[in-house]
Amino acid sequence: MIVLPELPYDYKALEPVISERTLHFHHDKHHATYVKTTNELVAAKGQSFDSLEAIVAEAQASDDTKLFNSAAQAWNHSFFWLSMSPQRQQPKSELKDAIDTSFGGLEELKTLFIKEGAAHFGSGWVWLAAESAGGLRVLATHDAANTLGKMSLTPLLVCDLWEHAYYLDHQNDRKAFLTAWFDALPNWSFAASQFAARGGSQVWTYAQAESAMAPA
Repeated sequence: MIVLPELPYDYKALEPVISERTLHFHHDKHHATYVKTTNELVAAKGQSFDSLEAIVAEAQASDDTKLFNSAAQAWNHSFFWLSMSPQRQQPKSELKDAIDTSFGGLEELKTLFIKEGAAHFGSGWVWLAAESAGGLRVLATHDAANTLGKMSLTPLLVCDLWEHAYYLDHQNDRKAFLTAWFDALPNWSFAASQFAARGGSQVWTYAQAESAMAPA
């Protein structure tokens, strides 16, 4: 059984880009429903899994679309919360060098990230990911799809492109949301830790979000 992790910051912490109202709906309703449905579907299968990542992998292998959609969305949302920080940051050290090498600089990455996300048709996610050799890529995935199972890619940051992520605050202007998001919210410290751990066993897992809720 998986649990719904708490947000790593207050509901008002990401304003004005993401409002308290949006975070309550997004985390307490949408994310919670994905967690609840995943647990129900796993129970109905009569199987046990040691991680959410294992559930996602099994759903992909067995072509269980309903389970995959809920489990992957539960994973994606937890990664999304960690991809944001109330404190405005800048990439540093090795990650900054990789951004400069792969894109020509942070402004060029921003332009590509916003373009990729704004042009994406329908629901999904836009990711900054590291390749095993150290290069960086921007890519969008549809619906619940993510980078799990893509062994050559380690996710560094993600922004939610589903309308429920931004509609209350930015209406239908996804580009404005992405621009405001990229300027203020990326958690470059988290991205740097993912970049340093790329391809290894120290990359983030859903269990880390769950363990953060455990009593001391």
